[in-house]
Amino acid sequence: MRTSHPTLVAAGRAMSSQRDAVVSQWSTWLGERATHSRSIDRQLVERQLGLILDVLITQVGPLRRETKTIWARVTRHYGRLAAARGLAAGEVVDEMQYLRELLIRFLAPSIAALRPRQGMALLLRLNRLVDRGVGQAVVGYTDALVQSMLPPSDDGPPREPLTLDPGTVGHELTEFADALAQIVARKDAR
Repeated sequence: MRTSHPTLVAAGRAMSSQRDAVVSQWSTWLGERATHSRSIDRQLVERQLGLILDVLITQVGPLRRETKTIWARVTRHYGRLAAARGLAAGEVVDEMQYLRELLIRFLAPSIAALRPRQGMALLLRLNRLVDRGVGQAVVGYTDALVQSMLPPSDDGPPREPLTLDPGTVGHELTEFADALAQIVARKDAR
């Protein structure tokens, strides 16, 4: 585990303290888009938003290398879920871009208190992370669309376009959260 600059540690704490407010704002902004699908309810989408933010918080701090794979997987999963919610590709990008805007808004006081060079470095790091998340969300979205277009196998049931089982989605989110918790617990044990 790498040590982190005190600026990054402070940013991670600021993000953690405002996590619920960011998730609430993000969910409110999604509005009706969060519930386009009958099979995916708002609570499941909000749970995913919270998980995305939890992983992003670790990406700012000393666990960034250890949680890099989880960040890619959880944002890719977000894209798959967005496809099942009936969104267009541009809407997936918009939703992730709104996370960037919220981070800047909520972290503005913390960033303004930093020296200019530190504040700029933090903004650049956050932007790179969100950009990677956007890219992975688009990959997940595209993968879901391609999979829905493939013909079903001869021995399998007919494939319904872009439907996800809420139980499976919930289980996948739990797996991501558990993997993240294990990494954080290992760090705390050191």
